[in-house]
Amino acid sequence: MGRYLLTRLGQGLITLLLASIVVFAGVRALPGDPALALAGEEATPEIVAAIRAQLGLDEPLVVQYFRFLGNALTGDLGSSVRTGTPVTELIATTLPVTAWLSLYAIVIAVVVGMAAGVLAAVKRGRWQELAVNGASLLSLSVPNFWLGLLAILYLAVGFGWFPASGYVPVTEEPFRALWHLTLPALILGTGLAAIVMRQTRASMIDALAADYVRTARAKGSSRSTVIVRYALRNSLVVVVTIVGLQLGGLISGAVVTERIFGLPGFGKLTLDSVFSRDYPVIQGVVLVVTLAYILINLAVDVLYSVIDPRIRVGGTA
Repeated sequence: MGRYLLTRLGQGLITLLLASIVVFAGVRALPGDPALALAGEEATPEIVAAIRAQLGLDEPLVVQYFRFLGNALTGDLGSSVRTGTPVTELIATTLPVTAWLSLYAIVIAVVVGMAAGVLAAVKRGRWQELAVNGASLLSLSVPNFWLGLLAILYLAVGFGWFPASGYVPVTEEPFRALWHLTLPALILGTGLAAIVMRQTRASMIDALAADYVRTARAKGSSRSTVIVRYALRNSLVVVVTIVGLQLGGLISGAVVTERIFGLPGFGKLTLDSVFSRDYPVIQGVVLVVTLAYILINLAVDVLYSVIDPRIRVGGTA
């Protein structure tokens, strides 16, 4: 297992290096000049050239990249072109907001999705399965931004059950923070809950038809024991895979949800940096998201062997 983890870490480092090259080249292909944005439209060419020299944008791209890579290896992602704040400080401020939102959305999606998937599998062919399938199809079909606007209009403004916007740090007031994050997490987790439900239902149907489940029933195990201990447990591998893949996506894809609910998270930082052509911030954000994907996928691989002892990390059974 140790050798496997080292191999995966090596692959992750290569992925991170390739991602740094792609993002470095990609942000510089964006239209617009950050030096001109800082100087203003009426600035003289001399002022723009001086700003470019100060930011190191007048040097060859290869030189700029290796300087960026060398600094990144020491934990220095540069400073924001727009505000002058260190990128690591900006990320440290905004990432917890998105991380808590994503984790809350994952919890909601897993609880609701697995419960609905089990219900649809157990009540196969009945009205409960039709209702669950219809709800999941609706969740996947309606865009998050539309659901967010409806939630604000009715649940926040109309009934006053939740705040329409704002954020409270979890470390300061945990319960109030969760109250503020509940509505955005519900909206963000809706689509994932539908995916988890479909995968759980399919896995449960296969598991309930397996020989070991028939054997357990023949030995007199109760219906609830068969469902939870045997069928559901063997369906967790699929659920963990889906959640692992989607968690990284939630961190990078919460842009719209955070924008709608006014959350000062990773999504807002990303949009602001793209609009202002803030190269260092964009590069730092993408690298952090890529690193999150790598670590989450590694954690999922390790969890496989915990959930199902027949699976051995490293490819042996």
